[in-house]
Amino acid sequence: MASELNLGQMFIAGFLGCELGADHWLARALADDRLGGVILFARNVAGSVQNIESPRQVKQLIARLRQCAAIPPFIAIDQEGGRVCRLTPGNGFSSSRSASELAGEGVNATARAADRMAAELAECGINLNFAPVVDLDLNPDNPIIGRCQRSFGADPVLVAAHARAFIEAHHRRGIGCCLKHFPGHGSAGSDSHLGFVDATALWQEDELEPYRRLLAAGYADGIMTAHVINRRLDPSGLPASLSPAMVTGQLRQELGFDGVVISDDMQMRAISEGWPYAEAVQRAVLAGVDVIVVGNNLRPTEHAVQEGIEAIDALLESGRIDPQAIYASLSRIAGLKEKITGGQPWT
Repeated sequence: MASELNLGQMFIAGFLGCELGADHWLARALADDRLGGVILFARNVAGSVQNIESPRQVKQLIARLRQCAAIPPFIAIDQEGGRVCRLTPGNGFSSSRSASELAGEGVNATARAADRMAAELAECGINLNFAPVVDLDLNPDNPIIGRCQRSFGADPVLVAAHARAFIEAHHRRGIGCCLKHFPGHGSAGSDSHLGFVDATALWQEDELEPYRRLLAAGYADGIMTAHVINRRLDPSGLPASLSPAMVTGQLRQELGFDGVVISDDMQMRAISEGWPYAEAVQRAVLAGVDVIVVGNNLRPTEHAVQEGIEAIDALLESGRIDPQAIYASLSRIAGLKEKITGGQPWT
């Protein structure tokens, strides 16, 4: 079954390297496995350079990635502004400001900052930004959202307005966006990079409101799932990225989202400490996730894409998933790529 479908399109992978030789595993994955996309990091968790040294080098690397790919890939990055940026003054790019700082100056400030950011991304050849964050700033002790100033605030109406300005600036430059982290990470008290996070007690219904507003305005790019447990939305205690109740039930059916659902990095400990990689991929796909992110930043491995494809193929061969669900995912992925190239309207 795998040979009949481009299952590699369901993966975005990170890699180590500032250039790409013909014998690099990623070059083969892009060509042979038809990898859906790559994600670029400035540095890995050990602090050494992973992909980004300078503007010229990044442009050359991205040109090489495109050259290797059998199907035009997503070139993705986390460029939120402030502390979460991969293109920084330290490697020759412009400075940026956090969502929290911009929110204090109004939506027009966000629009201007996002326009400058999107122009720089487009100049490099990046076509998918894992931003904006639409988590609400509800917990001052949240170590990964609130303390890092990644939220536009606690008011869902204002958060949605800032996010819309951010998205529109990217769309004007031919760059897709990805809202994060569904169904809300802002109220949680811990970091899913480091282990299990249960947001049940602190989560608020208002955390869904930015999604409702943006989807009502026609947003249909991507939404990233959080690796958080929320028993109010899924009593089973599965994290959102593996939860049919949250992905298919809440996001698809209740909110009506028909864009691309993208997992947060499947190597984060909230997932890797609970499930073997192949099983986690299968659970995510069964939950309704379209694209699996494997950052290869926390736990580098050259075989994750191939193993992930085999895991999805096993679901198909065993009859555990309807092939139509995979066709639907591949269609949504292709649709987003068409929007990026101007073949379809953004909304």
